[in-house]
Amino acid sequence: MVADVNVSPADLLTQPTGANWTSYNGDYTGRRYSALREITAANVTQLRASWIFHPSNSERLEVTPVVVNGVMYVTSANDAFALGARTGRVLWHHQRPVSAGLLDDAAAHHNRGVGVWRNFLYMETDDAHLLCLDARSGHLLWDVTYADKAKQYGATSAPLVVKDEVIVGTSGGDSGVRGFVAAYDAVTGKLKWRFWTIPGPGEFGSSSWPGDSYLHGGGTTWMPGTYDAKLDTLYWTTSNAAPDFVGDSRPGDDLYTASVLALNPSTGALKWYFQFTPHDLYDYDANETPVLLSAKVNGQTRDLLVQANRNGFLYILDRTDGKFLKATAFVEKLNWAKGVDASGRPILSGRIPSAEGTQICPSIDGATNWFSPSYNPDTGFFYVMALESCSVFFTHPQPFAQGQTFYDTGTKLTPDDHAQKILLAYSVPEGKIVWRYLQVGRGNSWGGTLTTAGELVFFGNDTGALEAVDARTGRALWQFTTGQTIHASPMSYAVDGVQYVAIAAGGDIVSFSLPH
Repeated sequence: MVADVNVSPADLLTQPTGANWTSYNGDYTGRRYSALREITAANVTQLRASWIFHPSNSERLEVTPVVVNGVMYVTSANDAFALGARTGRVLWHHQRPVSAGLLDDAAAHHNRGVGVWRNFLYMETDDAHLLCLDARSGHLLWDVTYADKAKQYGATSAPLVVKDEVIVGTSGGDSGVRGFVAAYDAVTGKLKWRFWTIPGPGEFGSSSWPGDSYLHGGGTTWMPGTYDAKLDTLYWTTSNAAPDFVGDSRPGDDLYTASVLALNPSTGALKWYFQFTPHDLYDYDANETPVLLSAKVNGQTRDLLVQANRNGFLYILDRTDGKFLKATAFVEKLNWAKGVDASGRPILSGRIPSAEGTQICPSIDGATNWFSPSYNPDTGFFYVMALESCSVFFTHPQPFAQGQTFYDTGTKLTPDDHAQKILLAYSVPEGKIVWRYLQVGRGNSWGGTLTTAGELVFFGNDTGALEAVDARTGRALWQFTTGQTIHASPMSYAVDGVQYVAIAAGGDIVSFSLPH
């Protein structure tokens, strides 16, 4: 049992995050910027591990911890834990067996964390249930099935709580499901609304989905969105179209796959959308965080949405209306498109997957992926971990079959390709990359970033270490080798005035602080 948590709607609206880290990205903006400044470039070399927690049922955690009033909440597979954020001591543990009969990511039982509201804690399970737990005791209050695992749905995300609603998405886009975003009453668990990302017959965009192909079109919503309270707009991203690699059965743009959706959080009504990769043949889903910030563009301060997309371009949109403002290629290995036109559509190169195999860049893993970027308002820099890599993409069309993935074959790495991870800093006001920090490793890490008012960037590097660099220059300052591949993004919090930085590394949660 823990003390009263009582996370108010005002607590969730706090920006930037400070002592508490109340949602997956810290606050609604997705910036992963902490106002804490005890740890600085001058003292970060003294940072040391304060405690390590090993939940024992996962060797590849993807969770970002949530911290409220000195209590940390983490998930591992279908289990939830409350820990003392200062000590790592287990306060309670809610157990639930993993599910059988799942496909793809859900079958690996990945879980990226929780949402909190009042004294309630919310989590998604691998088989797409939404659980409400008492945040003080871990006691199960209700359990809602929001998608059918028999139809190949799953879930891997952290929920997002907005006002009095819990908003969820699903995985399974590569297994031939119909994607959606749904909102549930935070008290009762009753469905409030659902927005289908693949339009049904007669709806706008349905011409891409002849026959019953709309039922298997993908467009899943497996990462938490962001929210602008002033505009009262929810921004949620969608995955690739299905089947992967072959588009004959889904002509046209394939709305609303590989897109960002601007939704009314109270009704689910669509305000606007922007599609990054129309008629995606490359598995370039758009589930990377849509970061909300304000900056000057052409001398005028605008409310922006910035996303470093898996397709290799960093996009800047006006988040009030979705107007496309700019796209910048942030990797050099990019040959599926020649550029982006004035409306934001890619100028295609003609390279598409083929039966004999076509070398296409970025690779199947993308120029970046779901691991988190961050934005520091003090520097004006957007930080993202990029991957320079290519794949050979193959096609072998197969009809949809229940219980099987809907990939239409797959990819392999180019034999002579050397995958290179690079931490990038992109100046939003200047519209250009200002520094690159090349990683040592094989390019197989999946660690994201955090930036702080102490003018640091923390990130999981490609050697299995948590590393800190100077936020303005990218100069390496400190690292701690975890000995494990990192598949998660760091966060920061404070207890009793002491700043901590925590990250999931392999099967452990590790928390760091300065000596006291």
